[in-house]
Amino acid sequence: MRITSNMYYKNIFGDNNALLTKNLFDVNKQIASGLKIQYAKDDVITFSDTMKLDNEIVVLEQIKKSSESAYKMSNQADVVLNEFETTINRTRTLLIQAANGTNSNVSLDSISSELRSLEDHFINLANTSINGQYLFSGSAVDVKPITADGEYAGNDTSLNAFTGSRTKQQYNISGEDLFLGEKSHVRREITTNVSQTNLIGQYATLQSASDTDTGSITASSTIRDLMGDSDNVVDTVTLKHFFYIRGTRSNGDSFEQKISMRDDNTVDSLLSQIGTLYGNSPGLNVVNVSLNPNGQIVIEDKMKGSSKIDFHMVAATDLSGGAAADVNSIDALGVGENDFSKIMLATSTATNPNLHVKEFIKSSLNSASGVAGTNIIEGTVYDRTQFDVDGIKVSSSISQIVNETNAFATNSTKISEVATAGSLNGKIFNLEGVDINGVAYSAQINFLTAGSTFTVGASTYSIYDANTPRAAIDADDMTYRQLMDVVNMVVTDNLPASAPGTPTQYDMAINTAVLSGKTSLDYEGKIIFEENGTGNTLAQIALYDSNSGDFSNPASVMTFNTNNSLTVRDPKTNFFENLDDIITAVENYKLYPDSSSGDVRNVGIENAIAMLDDLQDHISRAHAQVGSQSNALNTSIERTELLKINTMSLRSSVIDTDLAEASLRLTQLNINYEAMLSTVGRVSQLSLVNYL
Repeated sequence: MRITSNMYYKNIFGDNNALLTKNLFDVNKQIASGLKIQYAKDDVITFSDTMKLDNEIVVLEQIKKSSESAYKMSNQADVVLNEFETTINRTRTLLIQAANGTNSNVSLDSISSELRSLEDHFINLANTSINGQYLFSGSAVDVKPITADGEYAGNDTSLNAFTGSRTKQQYNISGEDLFLGEKSHVRREITTNVSQTNLIGQYATLQSASDTDTGSITASSTIRDLMGDSDNVVDTVTLKHFFYIRGTRSNGDSFEQKISMRDDNTVDSLLSQIGTLYGNSPGLNVVNVSLNPNGQIVIEDKMKGSSKIDFHMVAATDLSGGAAADVNSIDALGVGENDFSKIMLATSTATNPNLHVKEFIKSSLNSASGVAGTNIIEGTVYDRTQFDVDGIKVSSSISQIVNETNAFATNSTKISEVATAGSLNGKIFNLEGVDINGVAYSAQINFLTAGSTFTVGASTYSIYDANTPRAAIDADDMTYRQLMDVVNMVVTDNLPASAPGTPTQYDMAINTAVLSGKTSLDYEGKIIFEENGTGNTLAQIALYDSNSGDFSNPASVMTFNTNNSLTVRDPKTNFFENLDDIITAVENYKLYPDSSSGDVRNVGIENAIAMLDDLQDHISRAHAQVGSQSNALNTSIERTELLKINTMSLRSSVIDTDLAEASLRLTQLNINYEAMLSTVGRVSQLSLVNYL
């Protein structure tokens, strides 16, 4: 075969020139762009790895921005709670000053004035916002959390920052947790509010040689000292003093007991018997029962985290030696005299001026209209009391608390989950008062397994469930929503068209009643009625167990509004409500509870200090939670930044050009190209002589 110049060119220059030119172009492109490839077709594996790393960098950047935004909010909450605790410390300092017993009323007024200023400061702190978003409103960040009267208007929803694949971090604390939260480590403590003094020590005609104490009742005082007498003879035989005790144990069970005692029994023995009613035994105390310096009974639950214990007591002594103090129905004591000095001075106007009725708790609540007796003594009434009326709102005083969880009841909570009875079958609640038209009503709510009903006058109506087909609700399945529907129909005077009524008539009555007023549970599980379209409602409500006040029958299965003991400490917190009680104690000049003046339900300055300690503990725990959230978010930011740097470094190693390596390769390609050109040049100069 004849070798031609074209063959030399094609084999030596043509193919090599194209390859070297491409390689030179590629390496120059890499040096110019700084990237190994430009398109997926250049290197599919490198392109795929680069896209994955780019996506990871974008995600990490999102995590960083999310964490940084959340950290700003959490850190601001941390700053606010620092100020909260500083303000609480100032509040405690003022309370301690108020409690030293040497202040004049003018000094206490000055202290209370500063305390009210601090209260305003607390509200301002609670309403702190950042970038137009309120810190403590839950997810309702555009709603001011605390109203002017201290009520919470937000929700309990948490806000969470995205911190990684399937991971998130809460960065807020809602006002529900901060201002209304629950402390499972706190023991509930309650107290009576009527000061008890030694009655025998005040009257020489009643005193024996040993009767010299004229101060407050103590544990060593006798029952005669507490209840009084008509002569100076100590009767060590007759059980003539009767104590009518009602309350609720830690587990939610209610009790009702009459205790009889002699003159020479001590108050300490009475306290011991009260403890036994709560479940105390010789080897184990479930409650501590004691007296404060004012002779008031203080009961502390030894079980942590329960908000259920309650207490009420009234006592009676027939100074004439009769049996008027020994009754089954508490209403029978209404004929007696509660002011012992009037008995001694013979100025009593009571029906039975020799029946001394001793009150231990007062609340200024009005009795329900159905309470029998012409002379109702306030302290004898426990749960047959009218709800409080304020403008268009009628409110109960007792929170409905689920026995098993200690949580506030909601619309869907079954009443049987709150009641103390094993079953509600056969129980009757009385509903009495005045409707929105000013007309008196009297109704009964009948809990029946065969189908619950309510009766108004001579008509009995079924209370329907929501099942298909509709039927009257079983006693133990009735919810608070169904109970409140009945209350709303009665109070607004919108009843089913006929008795017992069809489901359609029942639903129509409920819907019509809602147009006039609304009955609901508030955030503390208290029943609230609000009338529509008026400035002041005429409505009055009293709701109570039909067994109430009858010591010959089982105790009430539940209460809604009571003349009960005052709460000093409780696992459940209401920051601004408690703060108002604390300040009111100073404004009323009360060192201890005192029903004789001012706010009869106030706990006093000494107890206020304990309440403030609980509030600070609650805020400190919330502060610690916010601090841990801030730390977690800061850690997320630092971790994300580190991961981003590492990912970018890995991306660089995958896609970025090593300029030194590319430059060396360019030099090598140039040398190869020059060598090829030199070779081609020489070959092109060959002649026939070179082949010979």
